[in-house]
Amino acid sequence: MSKRVVVTGLGLVTPLGVGVKHSWSNLIAGKSGLISTTTLPGYKEDGWDQITSKVIGKVPSGPLSEGKWNPNDHFAEAESRRLAEFTQYSLAASQESMTDAKWFPSSEEEQNYTGISVGSGIGSIQDTYENSVKLDSIGYKKTQPLFIPKMLSNMAAGNISIRYKLRGPNHSVSTACATGIHSIGDSYNFIKNNYAKVMVAGGTEASIHPLGLAAFSRARSVTTKFNDEPEKASRPFDKDRDGFVLAEGCGIVVLEELEHALSRGLTEDDIYAEVIGYGLSGDANHITAPPEDGGGAYRAMEMCLQFAGVKPEQIDYINAHATSTVIGDRSENRAISNLFKNNKNLAISSNKSSLGHLLGAAGAVESIFTILSIKHDIVSPTLNLDNPGGRDDDPKHLFEKFDYVVNKSQQKQVRFALCNSFGFGGTNGTLCFSKYKSQAQ
Repeated sequence: MSKRVVVTGLGLVTPLGVGVKHSWSNLIAGKSGLISTTTLPGYKEDGWDQITSKVIGKVPSGPLSEGKWNPNDHFAEAESRRLAEFTQYSLAASQESMTDAKWFPSSEEEQNYTGISVGSGIGSIQDTYENSVKLDSIGYKKTQPLFIPKMLSNMAAGNISIRYKLRGPNHSVSTACATGIHSIGDSYNFIKNNYAKVMVAGGTEASIHPLGLAAFSRARSVTTKFNDEPEKASRPFDKDRDGFVLAEGCGIVVLEELEHALSRGLTEDDIYAEVIGYGLSGDANHITAPPEDGGGAYRAMEMCLQFAGVKPEQIDYINAHATSTVIGDRSENRAISNLFKNNKNLAISSNKSSLGHLLGAAGAVESIFTILSIKHDIVSPTLNLDNPGGRDDDPKHLFEKFDYVVNKSQQKQVRFALCNSFGFGGTNGTLCFSKYKSQAQ
């Protein structure tokens, strides 16, 4: 019998708050985590003022008791200095998810069959920038000895593995904005193929830096139209969308072989959802632009459904990649329209309307919100969706086929759901989650 893989723990650090409780409640309430760079300390000194895009999704600073980020709540000062911020986020979210799952392996056997798969699209852009500037302006001796271990994108996974003595697969994905989905999907396969019984999986990103925003601005990828109204800047599927909002954060899940979870006393209430399918594909089209017909997204979703053994008509909800770019949203919407054309019950929404785009962490964070939608039968809203499609090259009828959960969350029975992520380089990933039942679907 094929092994079943369930989700038993969740951890989040997002622009909507630190911790699952704060992030989820704010998302469902329709709140925005987007702010203006003009509010940042050092706005002019650090060069933010020179950048045409002024909106970001930043993890809020403050005490953990208020759902905000202060590294001193998680690390001793000396340890904090040794860890890049994207790694800090991953350690905090892993602690939350493993506590939620009640799983801290103590025996050698348990540690050997518990693995880690956490990736990042960029790694530490801050450390890369600072060491480059110091080498150029001051010289060799100002290069940090720990620069490389702080910068590398697999150091989130490495530090989690070391902290909790996880000796199973130590894996790190870096597939741009598909990183989080691929990390969870690979972990699902590791358990299915007996490489591990438990996997701590997800994606993390700390990309809020002038260099990162400047680069995306120069590439005309990020929004500039709503600089004075940051909460309106991310507009997935809306005719006034003009680019994504750069954001940061982390999502970590604990995946577990069902028999293992039950053997240690977990009940149906302890299990959030079941992972039942994983699909991935390549566009082979352009380094940043998807094909107009959404072919790569279509193939990833189609493969995912085939592995899940679920028909398109059975999917209740899709947490879309939908970044608020003109060509990206159009391509994904066409793929969904083609594959799910006979589904009259489908709801679609984009968390990026509330969060911005968390790059390598996006798929992991959005998977967690998809899982919570299944657990609680409530679907999060697509904010700022005032006029679906509406451009000459976006026929409006293509954006009216489905329920896009416009501006307010809604109660809805969610038995089967997909979560999509697509990245630069033409890499695509889709996960299928289902409501957990003691008997297989």
